Formats: sequence, C-alpha cells, structure tokens
Amino acid sequence: MKRPTMADIARRAGVSKVAVSYALNDQPGVSEATRASIKSIAEELGWRPNSAARALTGGRAQAVGLVVRRPARTLGVEPFFMEFISGVETVLAEHAYALMLQMVTDQEQEIEICRRWWGERRVDGVFLMDLQTDDDRVGAVREMGLPAVAIGPPDVAGGLPAVWSDDGESVREIVRYLAALGHRRIARVAGPAALAHTAVRDAALAEVCREAGVPAATVVHTDYTGDEGARAARALLIAPERPTAIVFDNDIMAVAALSVAQELSLSIPADLSVVAWDESPLTQVVRPTLSAVSRDIPAYGARSATALLAQIDGEDIDSIREGYAHFVPRGSTAPPPEPGRR
Repeated sequence: MKRPTMADIARRAGVSKVAVSYALNDQPGVSEATRASIKSIAEELGWRPNSAARALTGGRAQAVGLVVRRPARTLGVEPFFMEFISGVETVLAEHAYALMLQMVTDQEQEIEICRRWWGERRVDGVFLMDLQTDDDRVGAVREMGLPAVAIGPPDVAGGLPAVWSDDGESVREIVRYLAALGHRRIARVAGPAALAHTAVRDAALAEVCREAGVPAATVVHTDYTGDEGARAARALLIAPERPTAIVFDNDIMAVAALSVAQELSLSIPADLSVVAWDESPLTQVVRPTLSAVSRDIPAYGARSATALLAQIDGEDIDSIREGYAHFVPRGSTAPPPEPGRR
C-alpha cells in the first residue's frame, strides 16, 4: 500500500497542504476545530511524520546511534551487548526513540558514520563504547556539537558525561579471593590493550598482586573472540610454569577455555580455576558453572540512555558511576592443586 502523505490528508480534509502542516506541527494558522479534524484524518489514514523531512525543518530525528567497533560475530554471541541494548531500548521506547546500530572495523569509520548521521539529522545523539586511552571520537563529537554519552572511565571521556563501572575494584576482589584460596600463579586473558577499561584492569591487577604478595600475573591481550581466547589459554597451559588460575575478560573466552582444558586432560577446578568477566547465561549452563563477576547490564544500558536523552534535552549531565561488578564464586574455582600435581 502507498504510504499516506500530507497531500492525501489535505484532499480528504478539503484544505491546503500548508494548513495540514500547521495542524500536524501544532503551529498557529488554523482553527482548533480544523486542527482536530486534520489530526483525526491523519490518524485514520495511518500517517506518520517523515523523520528526514522533520529533521530538515529543525525537528528531532527521534533516534540515537550506537556504533560498535567489534567483529560482527562478537555481537551475535557475546551477551553483554544484547543485554546493554535491551536496557537502552526500555528507555528509548518510553520516549518514542529508535536506536540506530552499525558495526565497523576501525575508529575512523565510526567517526565518519557519526558525522554522516549528524549531518543528515538521522540521530539526535550517540553512545561511545569501548573508549580508548587516547580516543579521537571524543574530540570529533564535541567539534560536531553532537550530544554523546561515553560508556567508560570518565578520565578518558574528555568532559563528556560518562557512565562507568569501577573495573579496578572488580579485579581486586577476584585476585584477593584467588589468593585466599592459595593461588600464586594467576594469569589473565584480556581484551585489546588500547581499550581504556583494559588499561584500568591491567593496572589494578599489577597493584593487587603486589598487595597480596602474589607474583606478577601474566597478561595476554586478545580481541575477545572465542578463538583467540582458546589460543591464549592453550599457550598459557602448555607453558613450563602453567597458571593455576586464569581470569578471562569476557564470558566467551572463558567458555572456550573449558574445551582447551579438556584437550589437555586438565580438570576444572581441581587443576585449574577459571573466572569469567560478566556473568551471563553462558557462564551458568556450562559444567562446571563459571565463577564470574556480576552486574545488572540492562540497568547499565538504561542509565546510559536516560543520560543521553537528558543531554539531548539540554540538561547538564554529570558522570554516573555504576559501582563495580561483584565476584560470584561458583564451580570453576577451588584451591590450587597440591605441589607436584600437574
């Protein structure tokens, strides 16, 4: 069926298109009776405003953007993004806003997409995820005047309002627990080193190992995929001094490590303790269930969306600290094996 237009409404109402425009945009120029009649006809025909045309006349796009700089397959299998987006959508739906989502491979692409979206008035604001320690996107959106909320540490957000979780405290809680169990050889399979939250976790890991009297942990940086997580776990576990505990920076890599342990005839947790970052359905359906850090990710997304919509409305928004993800021990952590058992 043909999409109804303002011309269709004008013909049905017996008025000009100008009068229809005045009525639908709540501008003076028509009587209240005519306005009511035009709006009734528009509703009957199923007319909806064209977002592009509305943007050209200075209206809002009623959409916000999220560009994800990860492999597309990661979005499909890593629960964090879907849970974050579900929280965002609960808030957007209440305000009749839509979410535009795009996958890219590098930061330059992301900046160009944000510039195009903003120039074409397709979005009213954007979320910046996976902040880097030196992030060109921050300066770019500020130069454009594009409202944005940074999802990450405020010290790299360049003055943008940031919604963040204290990842350093989560790392400290994990290592203190493992040290209390008796672990002295701890490793971590991390995300990309350039990411700001990875740097926070790296620094906290080094600090808490010193505080706990544990030798410095081995850290391997990866791209968050299961393949890379498995490859990193395999390299650690065939080393002469293999770790007795490995902390993974996401759930996908931790689950992949279970298969690697099975390949090497290692029992979890008798021979190796495993910790996943961000509890998810995956961490609870495998056996043994995975010890993990847990936080309310949909609430994280909802607060991020609320902050962005408030900024779009012209409010001054402060950064929002979400506390930190708490460690939940489950079946994949135990005291290390007795000396001599490998």
